[in-house]
Amino acid sequence: MKIVTICGAGIGTSGILKVNAERALQRLGLSATVVAADIGSVARVAADAQVILTSAEFVEAIGATRADVIVIENYFDGEELAGKLEAALG
Repeated sequence: MKIVTICGAGIGTSGILKVNAERALQRLGLSATVVAADIGSVARVAADAQVILTSAEFVEAIGATRADVIVIENYFDGEELAGKLEAALG
């Protein structure tokens, strides 16, 4: 399973979201490869992803995808991340 975290530049908030998503997956007992990326490379990086995690501001820029796009309101809220990941992957 592959999860891609997206932000504008691909280094700041997507990196934070990546680490927190990995923690949430661990709490759920799920295994996945989590990759941080910028919005400009989303088509290439997320081509084989099952899930894309991002903020509401980038949803339209993602474009057509087979992945489930999950909007995260608070990148530091482990409960939000775990709940949304469990719903998508459960």
